[in-house]
Amino acid sequence: MVEKLMDLAERQERNMAKKAFDAAVAEAKKEIPVIRANATGHNEKRYADQGAFAAVVDPIIAKHGLSYRYRANQSVNMVEVTCVLSHRDGYSEETTLSSTPDSSGGKNSIQAIGSALTYLQRYSLKLALGLAASKDDDGKSVDASEPISQEQLEEIRAKLDASGSDIERFCKYMKIEALPDIWMYYCYNAEYLFFPFC
Repeated sequence: MVEKLMDLAERQERNMAKKAFDAAVAEAKKEIPVIRANATGHNEKRYADQGAFAAVVDPIIAKHGLSYRYRANQSVNMVEVTCVLSHRDGYSEETTLSSTPDSSGGKNSIQAIGSALTYLQRYSLKLALGLAASKDDDGKSVDASEPISQEQLEEIRAKLDASGSDIERFCKYMKIEALPDIWMYYCYNAEYLFFPFC
């Protein structure tokens, strides 16, 4: 009888943890915006790299008690990545993807493995969170009505000055007339936007 009661309690605890996990994922998904492309692949297609993706997603999912980690395996001609998405109540789910090493663009063998790993990490996390693939629209889908604050504007100017960047070229790259036109959305990825525009 005691054993049956313990089994019942464990099942109930697992069910409650799964419900909490599902609710957290659903709430987090509502807050995750379209993530702006910040890199160009070998085929000239724009995409959001793992750093840009994590900069937006990590604080949102953490707020809902979610976290993720990766496991990787490699065979002779295959790289496999498993994304483990976990909730603070103890429930987790795994999503596994595999690929051959990405030898495009003249990569050496180590670079080919690294490229495949980062690709699989990004996509396994997208699948784990149930995020749909979306075409980059240069931020048009983001609400531009909320301007950056004066403090954020000063921080951007300071970073551009510190990196020796050309403000005019930076604005052209960002497709804006002037720095105050930067949308609030870009501030999520601020650390990835500042590199020299010489």
